[in-house]
Amino acid sequence: MRYIFKFPDIGEGLDEGTIAEWYVVKGQQVSSGDALVKMETDKVVTDIPSPKTGVIAAVYGKIGETIKVGDPLVEIEMEGIAGAAAVAEVQKVLVEEVVEEGAGVVGTLEVAGNNAYMPASEEGVDADAAHVSKPVKKALATPVARAMAKEMGVDINLVTGSGPAGRVMTADIKKYFESSKRMEDQAKQIPQLAEDRISYKPLSQLRKTIAKNMINSKHSAAHMTMHEEVEISELIRVREKYKTILAAEGIKLSFLPFILKAVALSLKKFPSLNSEIDMENNRMVYKNYFNIGIAVDTEDGLLVPVIYDADKLSIKQLAEKVTEIADKARDRKLSMNDMKDGTFTITNYGSIGGIFATPVINYPQAGILGIGRLIEKPIFRGEEVVKGRFFPLSLSVDHRIVDGGEVTRFVNTLTAYLNDPVSMIIE
Repeated sequence: MRYIFKFPDIGEGLDEGTIAEWYVVKGQQVSSGDALVKMETDKVVTDIPSPKTGVIAAVYGKIGETIKVGDPLVEIEMEGIAGAAAVAEVQKVLVEEVVEEGAGVVGTLEVAGNNAYMPASEEGVDADAAHVSKPVKKALATPVARAMAKEMGVDINLVTGSGPAGRVMTADIKKYFESSKRMEDQAKQIPQLAEDRISYKPLSQLRKTIAKNMINSKHSAAHMTMHEEVEISELIRVREKYKTILAAEGIKLSFLPFILKAVALSLKKFPSLNSEIDMENNRMVYKNYFNIGIAVDTEDGLLVPVIYDADKLSIKQLAEKVTEIADKARDRKLSMNDMKDGTFTITNYGSIGGIFATPVINYPQAGILGIGRLIEKPIFRGEEVVKGRFFPLSLSVDHRIVDGGEVTRFVNTLTAYLNDPVSMIIE
């Protein structure tokens, strides 16, 4: 028996993937659970396992090719199964459930060793049935019109007929031919660019998803951005004191763990910034947990892994999480669990060099905080002019959810924590 194994529907709006690497070839023996292909989706790069044991009869798609959910991946010959047993086996494949060691972002995952896999698909179908194609609608035409179309190299099925019941006439063939010729002539008149003046690169799944999400956010949320500065001389002193101590344990202490803690504590006091609006059901959804996403710049594009329950973690634990998740993001080793259920986002563009920005909300979240690069300028401390060191902050919110007064109070609370980091420990 043969059946076709199709690219599975894994939910979360993921309807396509790009083939990154094939692990099998035609004629190769595979066992259930063996990795067949590495797929790149907008969230992760992951291997897809074989749902059954058999021999690869056909492989569909080339490396770099984008395929849709439901498109065939491989055709597997299952030995020793025929007749009624084949029907029973197909039915079994169609209702199989995949069990995972832990919950995934969508559906379930199979785990083999250290590799996270896509769901072992429920897409096995009889290959003979799958090969039955839909009939192609042929144009109505006279033998004379068909002969003319053949002579002129025109596909008559592409011609719109003007005769009775849509019949294609000789005049229709001539009109289609002349129109096609005119378009070819116009194309030849367009100056050709020198090869070294333009180049092309296919859009990655990640870049397409970033584009889609950005447009969705700008169209769906009423963006408002507030800018502020926070003086962090005391924060710098505290970080310098403990940076060397934690470095001896292999932990890198940046400013981000302090910012994460301050944001989590501030969100507790202003729950509207940790919520989302449900217009379809005329209600607000307030999250009583604080999962903060961190925008990470990678070679492939922006990824937003999540630090879960940030309010419950110490500065040291947050530092460990930040290092771990940033490394996984840059190495494209993030699992689906690393990406789901964020309630608020932080983007630290200042690590590259920006001061202020207008961050785009990670919809449907209510807010995103942008951190600019550290700047120095003179300030008054009592009667004395001293050097001040500041973090520029840019907070974008969905103005449908959060009013200006609430935004200001949130920022005031946040800056108070960062200005006096010990207060975060006391609280």
